[in-house]
Amino acid sequence: MEREYIVVAGMNEAALSFIRLLKHKELPFAVLTNNKQEEKELKNIGISTVIRINTNNRSSWDVPKIAIGKVFVFESSLALSCRYLQCCSLWTTKPIYVITPHLNPRAIYKGLGAKYVIYSQSGEHGFLLSEQDTGN
Repeated sequence: MEREYIVVAGMNEAALSFIRLLKHKELPFAVLTNNKQEEKELKNIGISTVIRINTNNRSSWDVPKIAIGKVFVFESSLALSCRYLQCCSLWTTKPIYVITPHLNPRAIYKGLGAKYVIYSQSGEHGFLLSEQDTGN
């Protein structure tokens, strides 16, 4: 059975901290981005699996060639987070999490396919990984 990749979207400090945790635990993951410069920066810091999409063109949201599992969208902007949600909900039946420092967008995110909307202003998100994710 092919191992599922965790997808991380929305580059901010919390997302980068979560990515470091995934790397440390040696979990398969991919980072979703919508621009070439960010893709280059991600590859420069050692992230080998980067998925770049055009968030303004739904027809370009092809399912990646890797098995997609859980998705973690770290809110950097409401509009971009909504696009990532719309895209990723086409790719997986696993839970999609949105981590946001704002209280208001909960209903919007749930309506677009997020199973969990987590309000957090902390940079620590290791609690998001279950024992299944870590192989324990």
